[in-house]
Amino acid sequence: MLIGAVFLPLLGCLIAGLFGRLIGDRLSMLATVACMMLAAVCGIASFVAVGFEHQAVTVPIFTWIDVGGLQVSWSLRYDTLAAVMVGMVTLASAMIHLYSMGYMSHDATIPRFFSYLSLFTFMMLMLVTSDNLLQLFFGWEGIGLASYLLIGYWYEKESANRAALKAFIVNRVGDFFFMLGVALTFWTFGTVEFDGIFSGVAQAAQVTFMGMPALEVIGVLLFLGACGKSAQLGFHTWLPDAMEGPTPVSALIHAATLVTAGVFLMARMSPVLEYAPVALAIVAIVGASTALFAATIGCVQNDIKRVIAYSTCSQLGYMFMAIGVGAYQVAIFHLFTHAFFKALLFLSAGSVIHAMSDEQDIRKMGGIWKKIPFTYAMFWIGSLALAGMPFFAGYYSKDAVLEAAFAAHSGPGTYAFVMGVIAAFLTAFYSWRLIILTFHGKPRADHHVMEHVHESPAVMTVPLAVLGLGAVLTGAVFAPYFIGHGWEAFWNGSIVNSAENHVMHAMHEVPGWVPVLPTIVGLLGIGLAYVMYMVSPGLPAKLAGTFRAVYLFLLNKWYFDELYDAIFVRPARRLAMALWQVGDVKIIDGLPNGAAAITVEAARGAAKLQTGRMASYAFTMIIGLVIFVSLFILGVAR
Repeated sequence: MLIGAVFLPLLGCLIAGLFGRLIGDRLSMLATVACMMLAAVCGIASFVAVGFEHQAVTVPIFTWIDVGGLQVSWSLRYDTLAAVMVGMVTLASAMIHLYSMGYMSHDATIPRFFSYLSLFTFMMLMLVTSDNLLQLFFGWEGIGLASYLLIGYWYEKESANRAALKAFIVNRVGDFFFMLGVALTFWTFGTVEFDGIFSGVAQAAQVTFMGMPALEVIGVLLFLGACGKSAQLGFHTWLPDAMEGPTPVSALIHAATLVTAGVFLMARMSPVLEYAPVALAIVAIVGASTALFAATIGCVQNDIKRVIAYSTCSQLGYMFMAIGVGAYQVAIFHLFTHAFFKALLFLSAGSVIHAMSDEQDIRKMGGIWKKIPFTYAMFWIGSLALAGMPFFAGYYSKDAVLEAAFAAHSGPGTYAFVMGVIAAFLTAFYSWRLIILTFHGKPRADHHVMEHVHESPAVMTVPLAVLGLGAVLTGAVFAPYFIGHGWEAFWNGSIVNSAENHVMHAMHEVPGWVPVLPTIVGLLGIGLAYVMYMVSPGLPAKLAGTFRAVYLFLLNKWYFDELYDAIFVRPARRLAMALWQVGDVKIIDGLPNGAAAITVEAARGAAKLQTGRMASYAFTMIIGLVIFVSLFILGVAR
């Protein structure tokens, strides 16, 4: 069961990837979906056995590295943290695989798509069940590779190729810091095995590196690595461009796999972070800033998938806020609930795009809610959960993040709480802006498109229903275990809080207005969206004209792409041109080519002497003899 949850997706990947042409599109889809469904059953069973029955276990596979003082085993670490991730990843991925059978049914290379999708899932599962940092790094790089393949899946499009490269390069920057963190961890602890690291944290608290506490440096380096995968402020630029991939890819990346890897890494390393208060403060500030930053951009975007993408970026900021104040369990809880309602929103958006003949601009939609009522209802459920409305999943997890930030009673915690409340208002606003512009008002699409608007087939709506159920129930059902008064028994030591860290207890004792405030600001955000886009639909255009500079600033994503282009891309391009024109053409190629040209000219000159006339050859021999005799006589005379 434990092994099947991880390796069944790899089996599906190999079947579709190696034998797809032989068995055909339909069997490739069925094989990968069947493997993924079995993996989901195993994953859920593992979650129940480990999380609720406390049957934590490490399953050894083989010895991977044994060189000098470095010994690394390949094992599957199944504690509560890993089991939560495995259950969530396998279930969400199974629904996305099933949905893809309908969404990708007319694609030209179906086996390749499903092989990549299953590979992505396998790599994420390898990451979350890793027993050491090197094995985790294997999964870490594996999801980076799979994301590159899936974002650029439609490689005939130049924009898809550019987006895939952008994601790959930005993630490599983060991965560089991650590798430094792993190296410093080995230098500090003498091992990369989690058990060895965690047991030696107290002794390592006194170790310094370049005059700084080694654990603080490790915490910052690992967080920078997490920023790349989880698209935190500064590393976020690849995330919206990743929408170039097929919609199921967007759902998998943004809900259950790639972007959650950084949050998982921080939670896994909680024993180390508890001794790194400065690193935690940095995490809280960056996370809170990301939550607000991404929410402001989401308010003006017009691509249906990009709005949801920036929503993901913002929600990841909430997760890092919780990490930064020491509420690791709350971060994983929000990650868990977010996977369901974010996958639901992306797949619902895919259903809209499918109905609208591949149109993604919400300015060209409207008036379609009666034609696709089920998708409309699922969109509402996902948006209510995202906005943190009462009794939906986000209400329990996102509000818990804000309560933990308030309970931290620290500067970073206060900053995180204020930014989180503002972001909650903006989240509700852009969510209902998206609903109103997509489904309500007069139709703004071409009448030929409107004639063909229809509900998606059952193979696409059934996964929506399952994820919709998760978006409604996961918060209320799992809150008592994840963050309730029984959280210590549930997590069973897989996440560590030091004796000085009381935030998990203090968050249940905050003033009564703190849990109510996010709901109030959320309702205000919904009300503002209703007024601006339903009551006075001309108001947004007037405001955009009046505050044009602000509008363009947000529409252009705070000009981060332009800034990076000026700081990194153009100088790098100019340097590359100089190295090419001078270093390559003139020096590397110039010197050998020049020598070759001289040789060619000399050979051509010598060839002119080869006339084929005996008189010329005799004259040349006489001249040579005269020169030789002259030189000989001069030598004798001296």
